[in-house]
Amino acid sequence: MKHETIYGLHAVRSLLMRQPQRVVTVRLATSRDDPRAREIEDLAKKNGRPVQRIDAHALKQTLGDVAHQGVIAEIEPLPPWTEDDLLAALETARDPLLLVLDGVQDPHNLGACLRTADACGALAVIVPKDRAAQLNATARKVAVGAAETTPVVAVTNVARALKLLKEAGLWVVGADADGPKRTHEVDLRGGTVLVLGAEGSGLRQLTRQNCDFIVRLPQLGTVESLNVSVAAGMLLYEVVRQRGG
Repeated sequence: MKHETIYGLHAVRSLLMRQPQRVVTVRLATSRDDPRAREIEDLAKKNGRPVQRIDAHALKQTLGDVAHQGVIAEIEPLPPWTEDDLLAALETARDPLLLVLDGVQDPHNLGACLRTADACGALAVIVPKDRAAQLNATARKVAVGAAETTPVVAVTNVARALKLLKEAGLWVVGADADGPKRTHEVDLRGGTVLVLGAEGSGLRQLTRQNCDFIVRLPQLGTVESLNVSVAAGMLLYEVVRQRGG
């Protein structure tokens, strides 16, 4: 399996602490000689992972113009989950929580959603295979390690996946600014699938048709809609609140 690149202090440190066996090599900028960089270097050496010092120009050639913080790592990727893997996991999960991002384009938003999904105990995050952000280095950095613990399942057809999840006994709850119910008016304590649409356009019609409920978040100001990662966070924490967490 092809190696993947992650970058940023938090993402690299998190993987070295949680799953160091997946780290192939760590590269640190020669200019970084501060406590956080030294901690990463010590963690890598403690776990037998090779560390290379390279100059900033070489880092930029490797990653381009991104906020790498002078720290990158080549890693063995997690085996991707398929729809069958997800359905198998549902058989033993108690009141599973899933997050579906129906066409979110920005990997920063995907990473932020993934981070909150992990914090709220979501079993997995589901995205379309086409015309949507995928789990790349940018999303991994924003996720701050959550990409290594919460699977991202790329599906060919979101509507079909939602039908399978409903057949598995989960309630599908879509988010829309004009939803007829407010979030706290829907029971989210059982197995739940939260569905958010793309930035700007929102839920696609076929996706909407496969939702059991459409809910809205309370908005007291003048903006038309919330950032998708903020909305996802509010919905996920409403589930946590209802479940007594």
